[in-house]
Amino acid sequence: MDMSNANTAKNISAAFGGESMANRKYLFFAEVTKQLGMKELSKLFKETANQETEHAFAHFRLLHPELVIDDLSSLTEEDKKAIASRCLELAIEGETYEYTTMYPEFAEQAKIDRDQQAAMEFKEQEKESKEHAAIFRKAASNFGFLTSIEHHHADQYTEALYSLDGAAPKEKAASDDPTTRKWICRQCSMIYDPKVGDPDSGIAAGTPFEAIPDDWYCPICGASKQLFIPYQEAIAA
Repeated sequence: MDMSNANTAKNISAAFGGESMANRKYLFFAEVTKQLGMKELSKLFKETANQETEHAFAHFRLLHPELVIDDLSSLTEEDKKAIASRCLELAIEGETYEYTTMYPEFAEQAKIDRDQQAAMEFKEQEKESKEHAAIFRKAASNFGFLTSIEHHHADQYTEALYSLDGAAPKEKAASDDPTTRKWICRQCSMIYDPKVGDPDSGIAAGTPFEAIPDDWYCPICGASKQLFIPYQEAIAA
């Protein structure tokens, strides 16, 4: 495919994003309708989600023909390594953008929007304005959590990329101090930092994970506290 047509390339990228979003949206709908006891409707959403995935894959193949494998038997070990490296490079690029630019900017804008909404709390709109302010506050909090998640993902992909070249993984360990020991959700990789806490859930900054109530749940995916494990970070040289 001739990628010199910039508009077509942008359109393919947009189509990939749209189909990808549809996949996750329909899977969400499938979960909702499953909870409602509507098994057939849930099944329909899942089937459609799978079809949207195939559409997205087709678009992504056009964007990255270097990742398309037509004949596996013809690839050398170096070829395989190059393809895997390219996958990791693209993953690192995306995750790095998310934690250095996207989520920090989103979090800041959510804070601004919350303040603007609070300033517009006229009596006739007070309830709705408070609801909006709460949504923006929660969004700012979630964007902050997601920043550390994407940083974690980028680090994982970077380490995997280095390992393809034979580099040994960095030695990691969890902090021995409960006041600094971070915990990570095994379901979504949300990282609880006791220095930050989870104010929106009533968990003040400085609260060790062990002191959090047992009915607390992950603010990103809703997983229970029991699904968190100590977060191991690279040991400084």
